[in-house]
Amino acid sequence: MDHQDSEMGSVRLGTSYYESLAHLSPFEIKDELIKLARAGSEHSAKAFLNAGRGNPNWIATRAREAFFLLGQFALTEARRSYDDPVAGIAGMPPREGAHARFTRWVGKQIALQEEDRDVDEGIPPARTLSDAVEFAIGKFGFDADAFLHELTDSIIGDNYPVPDRALHHNEIITHEYLMWAMCAGHRPDMKFDLYPVEGGTAAMCYIFKALKNQRLLNAGDTIALGTPIFTPYLEMPELEDYGLHCIRVNAEQEDKFQLTEEDLTALEDPKVKALFMVNPGNPSAAAMDPDAIGRLVHFVKTRRPDLMILTDDVYGTFVPGFESLLGHLPRNTIGVYSYSKYFGCTGWRLGVIAVAEDNIFDEKIQAHPEEIQEKLDARYRALTPKPREVRFIDRVVADSRDVALNHTSGLSLPQQVMMTLFGLVEMMDSEKIYQQSCIAICQRRFRNLVEGMGIESNPGPYFDYYYGIVDLEFWLRKYAGDEVATWVKENIHPLDIPFRLAEDYGIVLLNGSGFAAPNWSARVSFANLDDDAYSEIGRAIRSIARGYYQAYQASKGERITA
Repeated sequence: MDHQDSEMGSVRLGTSYYESLAHLSPFEIKDELIKLARAGSEHSAKAFLNAGRGNPNWIATRAREAFFLLGQFALTEARRSYDDPVAGIAGMPPREGAHARFTRWVGKQIALQEEDRDVDEGIPPARTLSDAVEFAIGKFGFDADAFLHELTDSIIGDNYPVPDRALHHNEIITHEYLMWAMCAGHRPDMKFDLYPVEGGTAAMCYIFKALKNQRLLNAGDTIALGTPIFTPYLEMPELEDYGLHCIRVNAEQEDKFQLTEEDLTALEDPKVKALFMVNPGNPSAAAMDPDAIGRLVHFVKTRRPDLMILTDDVYGTFVPGFESLLGHLPRNTIGVYSYSKYFGCTGWRLGVIAVAEDNIFDEKIQAHPEEIQEKLDARYRALTPKPREVRFIDRVVADSRDVALNHTSGLSLPQQVMMTLFGLVEMMDSEKIYQQSCIAICQRRFRNLVEGMGIESNPGPYFDYYYGIVDLEFWLRKYAGDEVATWVKENIHPLDIPFRLAEDYGIVLLNGSGFAAPNWSARVSFANLDDDAYSEIGRAIRSIARGYYQAYQASKGERITA
């Protein structure tokens, strides 16, 4: 049985075909896998199962219920200043007395909803909205009318974002939420400036652009990537827009994807200007443990206090007590967080960039030679008579709109209100029932996959269960021996794994090699399919591994075993 020359349907799964795809992003290869998987499932009784993308199949309901109810109140406010129902025109929500009017209005809604709602239907949306508003006013000492006006005027969306970086109350609420989401296990004694953006993807684009424009990273500079890593971090630096040289600081599965002292030696070279991390990892799903964090913190403070760090912590909420590098190395670190996975809101495009008020990025900009300072002066001269006083975070904002459109920058106001409500509802959940439930969903699916594969796995307390790497080489060495694993590597192309899953089983997983994970691996998402699907995926992977083992036996003239 020669897997290199086997044919499946209309696609010849051989080395030349696989090599023609090897340079593609796994998210592009995914499209071909989906075609094969759909075709296979249509001609068999097998279901089409796409575990290649991390869009969760659950949503957070309470904040959404509050949001849509708040919109109804905001419309009553808008009609106070002007109302032409025939034309369908209203005015703008007034500020004076907004809280008193809200209290009366929401009280009536609570009474109506509690009368019509069964006990087992949970908290009425009006109660959630009322509690969230009063919680925020009490916890943060907000002026009640000012806060209500921010909510009503923003959800209506009748104004440009002012301030353009972040709404006043939203920034305070989001800051407190991030201190839990990213720094629950180690809250720093430092304030961060926040820039709400259109999801984590926009955050990545804006940060790359700003680092280039501020001459903090220049074409030809070297950055380090903590691998395995989300593929755009591998692909973006190579674009001619940036022209960066990348080295990989590779955390091994044998070390539970934790950085070792040996891994950090690559960062000693001062030519390495920055370290980009995804923590917890995508696709490794491993958060940095206290020992790994301690090693990196000590290294930066004693050997590389000039090292710039970007940490993408989207999955931190899936690890109780998560500790971000933002909390341990705040001066060196740009933090990126997205609400998309935890709250099931990828379509909302909610993300945030966090930079400490006291940071090395501003210091590095101020230390530029006069020639560069003058170029940056010219770039920001239209914004202020003192362009050298523009802080790094505000330069990120300006650069996100090519400076000339800075006056219309900022995340849309309804999006910022949704962000506010997600944060408040999570903060009010003192028992963390929602977090525990989300984690439990992913853990069940992980266990189903492992049982279907017929193996044992204990990833430990720093595993987020959102993604997983199925490393066939690691698995074969453990369960079949080094000789079998070596034969597979010599005779089977790594892309055979995802393509065989798609063609034979109607299952889509992304190739791990595209994430700088082990070549003979695939990434599985535990977020987007029903629980039972993962048992089926596990059995399919086991069947493929068994086929490789039988091919090895046949090549040796051995009797083929099950």
